[in-house]
Amino acid sequence: MTTPAFSVCVYCGSRPGNNPVFTEIAKAVGQWIGERDGQLVYGGGRSGLMGTVAEATRLAGGRVVGVIPQALVDKELANHACDELHIVANMHERKAMMAERSDTFVALPGGIGTFEELFEVWTWRQLGYHDKPIGLINVDGYYDHMLQFLQSCVGHGFMGEWQMGLIESSSDASALLQSLVQASGTRMETPSLRSVI
Repeated sequence: MTTPAFSVCVYCGSRPGNNPVFTEIAKAVGQWIGERDGQLVYGGGRSGLMGTVAEATRLAGGRVVGVIPQALVDKELANHACDELHIVANMHERKAMMAERSDTFVALPGGIGTFEELFEVWTWRQLGYHDKPIGLINVDGYYDHMLQFLQSCVGHGFMGEWQMGLIESSSDASALLQSLVQASGTRMETPSLRSVI
């Protein structure tokens, strides 16, 4: 088995959302990872944006590692096309394994599960449990209001600007992914095909 150049944990929705751009960006992220000899670590489902990013990674030549709790195997339609599919006992095991297997983390649009995973890994970083880069792909302004709310938290004294500095947000997925992978200290291959992002 060839060791991947880097490993990106992607948090995203198990639904596609109601804007086709969400599916397009998930596909582009998967292609970006695969074309650069990378590895995707994600929640192991084959529906919604989760399935899209996994399939795009696989088709572009990347490795796919899925981690899914037994209770969600049926609900999220586990993706048995993964190079590795780990079925774990609960969400705590899922998130711990995803974090362990990743060099960096990025969130695409999603619902409360995506938010919970993003906020937990962000909290872990502020507490010093890891120092892996974290990114937010803010496509079509999806996260605008959340980012405004977080700045409001800073303004009200419940957060510091240094905590906001622990995540990087951009609508430019290619530039953000490149920044995160470089910041993680892993090597990045030059793609044989030009990225579509």
